[in-house]
Amino acid sequence: MKAILSAVLAVGLCGLANAGDEKADPVGTWKCEYDIGGQKRESTLVIKKDGEKLAGTMTFQDKQEAKLRDVAFKGGELTFTADRELKDMKITVQYKFQVEGDT
Repeated sequence: MKAILSAVLAVGLCGLANAGDEKADPVGTWKCEYDIGGQKRESTLVIKKDGEKLAGTMTFQDKQEAKLRDVAFKGGELTFTADRELKDMKITVQYKFQVEGDT
């Protein structure tokens, strides 16, 4: 039986150039650090343009990859939603990254 757990929020840091600039371009490959349930995590984001919208994927430490939904970049924050599969459970996580630096 599969269980669905929604509305988990992960907050973290992601390096992008010109973070405070509204015209900053989040398109590219980024290393991110975040905290879920008191545990530090790292992942790799690939953000691309899909017409006028942003799209992408997130690769986790366990090498699983998730397609991003509702990707937005505003005011130095990158937000999106991604699903994780963990032991017969589908978990929907809402991510909110504060952009820092240019790496």
